[in-house]
Amino acid sequence: MTNTSETHPARLPGYDSGPFVHLPELLGDHLFWLGHLYNCYSDGEAAEELVGGADEQAAGALQSRLLGGETWPVFTVPLAARHRLYVVYRAFKEDEGVDYLLHHPDWDAVEHLAQDEGHFMGPGLSWSELTAAADNGLPGGSTTDPHARLLLLLPAFGDDAVPEDAVDRLTAALRARTRVEQPERFAEALLDDGGPCGHVSWSTAEGGYRINDGGHSFRNPANHFAWPASRLARVTDALVP
Repeated sequence: MTNTSETHPARLPGYDSGPFVHLPELLGDHLFWLGHLYNCYSDGEAAEELVGGADEQAAGALQSRLLGGETWPVFTVPLAARHRLYVVYRAFKEDEGVDYLLHHPDWDAVEHLAQDEGHFMGPGLSWSELTAAADNGLPGGSTTDPHARLLLLLPAFGDDAVPEDAVDRLTAALRARTRVEQPERFAEALLDDGGPCGHVSWSTAEGGYRINDGGHSFRNPANHFAWPASRLARVTDALVP
């Protein structure tokens, strides 16, 4: 385990959690990825048809075990200036889900970017923020592999203005980490469907911070539960490519 204090935190301030367990070996399991991405493709007919079968059932069983235990699997993606993204498998009985958290050691509490569950909240990441986190190569997390990082953070992503090479980028990750027979078609379907948050547009507010128009996003100032400008700004600063 690399630098336990970073990859396997004992606690995260402002987050009712734990105990955490670090399971980087799961990132090499193709069944883990099918389960982790389930809500990204389950509502899209085209994407769902490209998975299916026994693997999907086995992936669901693995997810149930991860979300039904006494410990909470956590994965870490380091960002610049000591910021960290944490992907936490919240194993509360009857309130399970996957939380996407952003933190810095100087902050009093984590920022809850997204939650992937029946009551989805997000998106928390634009395409440029997603790929910047995936590709930064910084050590001290669960993996430095950009493909694994991209797929790990994908459920927190939503952006209807991805670049032309987005399909190729996602295809490469799916080919490297899953056994989906047609990764390019699967990537196209995932991006076309927009994931659990649907299609969301991003813009820059007058204060210089990034916002979106998602109805379930903490980064949409129009939502009554959105963060104040100061927190929106610090999240943008942490995630800026």
